[in-house]
Amino acid sequence: MKTLINHRFFITLQPNLFIMKYAVIAAGEGSRLISEGINVPKPLLDLNGEPLIDRLLRVFLDNDADEIYVVCNNISPFVCEHLSNLQINGLNHRHLPLHFTVKTTPSSMHSFFELSKWLNDSPFCLTTVDTVFLENEFSHFIHDFKYYINNRHLDGLMGVTDFIDDEKPLFVDTDNDMNITGFLDDNNNNCKFISGGIYALTPKSIQILSHCINRGVSRMRNFQRALISEKCRLKAWKFSKILDIDHAADIQKAQLFLSPNP
Repeated sequence: MKTLINHRFFITLQPNLFIMKYAVIAAGEGSRLISEGINVPKPLLDLNGEPLIDRLLRVFLDNDADEIYVVCNNISPFVCEHLSNLQINGLNHRHLPLHFTVKTTPSSMHSFFELSKWLNDSPFCLTTVDTVFLENEFSHFIHDFKYYINNRHLDGLMGVTDFIDDEKPLFVDTDNDMNITGFLDDNNNNCKFISGGIYALTPKSIQILSHCINRGVSRMRNFQRALISEKCRLKAWKFSKILDIDHAADIQKAQLFLSPNP
């Protein structure tokens, strides 16, 4: 049994009652980066000496990953080669329970669907490959998720931030207890937070995802709205800052953000 102290409350953690899975959407083309002269595939972009995908995999290992799943596109063979090498040799001399699939998809939600066949029997955490966050905050986030799931309080814990540096943010409406009441394109409700692209969910979400695909729905934000319409119990978890790497200038921003002495 562990006791976790985070910035909001005390939590006593029971031993895990489930397999902890992680998943990464790495199937985007990175067209905006390419147009700005960045020719390295986004998953392999160097962030303070570490490729984006490697950083996520390392963080997942540090947070008790039992299984890790990645979807990448078939446009760049370098990403597939990199992932194959990691499967064989591990990451920094550590065994890596990595599985990946190759599929070019029309949206991040469709990429999620390609991963969903492996995520329908256990709680999981899903991120996009360019999601940049502080590691200690992520560890608190995962610990809180395990607590809620072990005690059957929630269907999902969603990473949010009040730092807005996004061209088209998805605003997250919450009540005073951080329960999520809506996902909005416009901030007409004076929401404090935006979605950070970090989703910790139960298998219940996979059935809702399948319904979205069958109805021709696209985009992750519409899937998140479907979770609300299907009465899922979702709670927001505040990160101090979450960055996405969509433009060349974002690379330096992310490096400074993660630097121990910015």
